[in-house]
Amino acid sequence: MISVAIINQKGGVGKTTSAVNLGAGLSLLKKKILLIDLDPQAHLTYSTGIKAHELSRTLYHVFRGDASVSETIIPRPIEVNLPFLKNGKKSNTFFVLPASLDLSGADLEFGGIAGREFLLKESLSQVNDFDYVFIDCPPSLGLLTLNALTTADEVYIPLQTEFLALQGISKLLETIEIVRKRLNRNIKITGIIGTRFDGRKRLNREVVEKIRDYFGKQFFNTLIRENISLAEAPSFGKTIYEYKPDSYGSEDYFKLSVEIFERDKTKNNTA
Repeated sequence: MISVAIINQKGGVGKTTSAVNLGAGLSLLKKKILLIDLDPQAHLTYSTGIKAHELSRTLYHVFRGDASVSETIIPRPIEVNLPFLKNGKKSNTFFVLPASLDLSGADLEFGGIAGREFLLKESLSQVNDFDYVFIDCPPSLGLLTLNALTTADEVYIPLQTEFLALQGISKLLETIEIVRKRLNRNIKITGIIGTRFDGRKRLNREVVEKIRDYFGKQFFNTLIRENISLAEAPSFGKTIYEYKPDSYGSEDYFKLSVEIFERDKTKNNTA
């Protein structure tokens, strides 16, 4: 099981969009996927068509010890026809561990508990039959994000291919390094996702080169192009593959899912 924290303390860079559509994409590649919504705003939960405000059990109840992960996860079927593939009809089911607004008080409610950094890791210890776990982190470096970093094997960082994309990233990298030294020796940054790319803009192309120079092989080859459909899909509770299967967003996120699939298969074969 590969656990991936998708993180950037800057909002609006595509964290939730990436978590949902990479999870769904790898699910369509026949991997068993769990998506964890760690953001009190529950954007990932709503983006998959699940009404967080109507749920009796969420991640908050798991943290409180009132429910187990297996009792709380929700199956989410997906069936699509992707026109950019020769055999585009694909289907599977991925799973969602939903969030709720109750998590907004996590720092206060759980801050005094011994081992508070390991609430998520301990909760997931009972679940080990997934190929990938994607953790959608809140846009902050508080207790919830710390829980993601102590749980994850890998970190993906979405970065807009725009001016100041690297601004503030040093604080995030510093936090990850501290967690690696003190709490989770296995964690490593394995993926930088370039989002909102417009190849017609010289500035975008220059920023991509700067990010590639800075991160090297950690920067994924696949870029996520600017696409309004990616912003619209969550309001319909759909992945981009369901909402606009013929869009740039659908093609790019599926291509990135394949890149991750192939990279990890190669890595496992050489391990």
